[in-house]
Amino acid sequence: MKRSEINTIINDTISFATERGLSLPPFAHWDLANWQSLDDSYQEIIDNMLGWDVTDFNEGQYLKRGLTTFTFRNGNFNDKKKYPKPYCEKLLTVEDGQELPFHFHWYKQEDIINRGGGILELTLFNATADEKFDEEKPVTVVSDGHKITVPAGTTLELNPGESITLTQRIYHRWRGKKGTGKIMLFEVSSTNDDNTDNRFYEDLPRIPSIEEDVEPVHLIFVDYGKITLK
Repeated sequence: MKRSEINTIINDTISFATERGLSLPPFAHWDLANWQSLDDSYQEIIDNMLGWDVTDFNEGQYLKRGLTTFTFRNGNFNDKKKYPKPYCEKLLTVEDGQELPFHFHWYKQEDIINRGGGILELTLFNATADEKFDEEKPVTVVSDGHKITVPAGTTLELNPGESITLTQRIYHRWRGKKGTGKIMLFEVSSTNDDNTDNRFYEDLPRIPSIEEDVEPVHLIFVDYGKITLK
């Protein structure tokens, strides 16, 4: 992705959140100078990948297949003693017609919540032992306290206000239902590590390579390795 595209996407997401009455924490608005002035009392932001994440899976078609998230809080798989928090909370935005490709998580359990905007289409398969689609076994999920079992490959719709609980090893693909508008999703989950806990069905890089055509306006978590805290 080009850095200029990432800058635009994050600024648009901040505007979208503001329009929908969602106030983001101060570090959502930090520029490069803010990041370069930090001391080590902000270490948790760096270590636990809080903040912005944007990806197009290196396909160059963000509006077709992509994802923007903002992580408010998160624990840490690798240092539970220092960071014992067992949960994670994220804002995710889905453009009209935009897809997040099929994937599952080995460790994370998550609630996906449609907080407003369009309708989210969610297609589900169980994973087989060799991590293929199980075309036969029905999928069991919970939607707002209602346990449901659906045939493999079923597409459910999450309307604004509705949610779904996804346990480990359930392949899921979502798409913003065309013509219904941009969606504000929230994810409430167990501790999340986006570097290690995403099994995409296709061979897709979760983290994009970035063409630095302009200076960053806001950093994404893959930039944190460039930051030295005082």
